[in-house]
Amino acid sequence: MPRGSLENHLFRRGSYFQPLSWNFRMKVALGAAKGLAYLHSDEAKVIYRDFKTSNVLLDSNYNAKLSDFGLAKDGPTGDKSHVSTRVMGTYGYAAPEYLATGHLTSKSDVYSFGVVLLEMLSGRRAIDKNRPHGEHNLVEWARPYLTHKRKIFRVLDTRLEGQYSLSGAEKVASLAVQCLSTEAKQRPAMDEVVSALEQLLVSTEVEKKHPAETKLSSQSLGNSGDKSRRKKLEDAGDAKAGYLRTASACS
Repeated sequence: MPRGSLENHLFRRGSYFQPLSWNFRMKVALGAAKGLAYLHSDEAKVIYRDFKTSNVLLDSNYNAKLSDFGLAKDGPTGDKSHVSTRVMGTYGYAAPEYLATGHLTSKSDVYSFGVVLLEMLSGRRAIDKNRPHGEHNLVEWARPYLTHKRKIFRVLDTRLEGQYSLSGAEKVASLAVQCLSTEAKQRPAMDEVVSALEQLLVSTEVEKKHPAETKLSSQSLGNSGDKSRRKKLEDAGDAKAGYLRTASACS
């Protein structure tokens, strides 16, 4: 794919891989969500099982395409609620119930999507041992901040300052929290995730037409050292997705 993987654009530094803007990140998130939603649909009934940033490829227009279906698994049929399989995938992205029991459902993919969405919000890897102690696991570190509107900015990628509204950031953070629920049944289906992201993009277009909407800028975050300004902020508290192929599942 012309622009390589989402992983490269989020985590690699260099002249070729420029940091993705907020709008492009949301476009990619929606595209990838549509890809997973299709796989989970009655037409396909496939569980991807290895959703991560390196498997999301971008074309020249930043449309997301899912790749590498080597771990994909046919979903449960009949009255079965899950597929039992040997635990496989990538550490940091797998759902807790799948790691504990080997029970695989479409909600396992939803959890993985939540991890990737959090990576897109924060600019941090799911697992990064180079981070300070207590910050190695992105989900564990970020979860307390995501559930407090006044602390969301602590998670957000500083390279995105000034590109999003406070309400938009809150909505994406809330969606990530839902996807990352420790209870699989509490997670939304991927088609619900698609709807939420589509609504977010619509509201973003509305905000463009009404620029009076408050933006989080580097100035408002107090990069100049203005702690009182930071305190005030804290208190104020289509991409059409596709997939390359649906390979036959392997256990």
